[in-house]
Amino acid sequence: MHYPGLLMLTGFLVCATFQGAQSAENAPSGPCPSDTEFGEFDFWAGSWDVSVATGEIVGQNQITKEQAGCVLVERWASAKGSTGVSLNYYDPEHGQWVQNWIGSGGSLIDIRGGLVDGSMLLEGKIQYLGEARHNAFRGKWTLLADGRVRQYFEESPDDGKTWQPWFEGFYTPRDIDGPDEH
Repeated sequence: MHYPGLLMLTGFLVCATFQGAQSAENAPSGPCPSDTEFGEFDFWAGSWDVSVATGEIVGQNQITKEQAGCVLVERWASAKGSTGVSLNYYDPEHGQWVQNWIGSGGSLIDIRGGLVDGSMLLEGKIQYLGEARHNAFRGKWTLLADGRVRQYFEESPDDGKTWQPWFEGFYTPRDIDGPDEH
């Protein structure tokens, strides 16, 4: 099978090895910052502690806006040691947001969509490497009133007839500098 999202992600990772994220001060101007669609997912950008509904922190996520504002790059690290990276970008030709994810546990996610009632809703497929299986998959990101972001993933083993929860995480901004010492 051919996975164009995986090829794009692989190419990006090679390039990212040689180029770091650019600061806002020296980032070149380009077409993306002037196109409002490229800013629709900016509410997810930041440094986050990720917890489940019980409050247990299950990992940290860094989402940075890179390549002159044209892409959000996700760098995930779970509390158990697994990692993952995704590219998130607006595809103007198709009028959709795209996420291409690859995780150290062997999952590939290729989902597309856009804003629906204020939440980012992306749908597509998840492939489990080494298991030769894939399922329908969807994710929803919602900015909460308290500044956190709720991320909710579901998968369907029967092409969307039934859906099962896959992951629900609550993103809380990280206190990078640590507590104030007064």
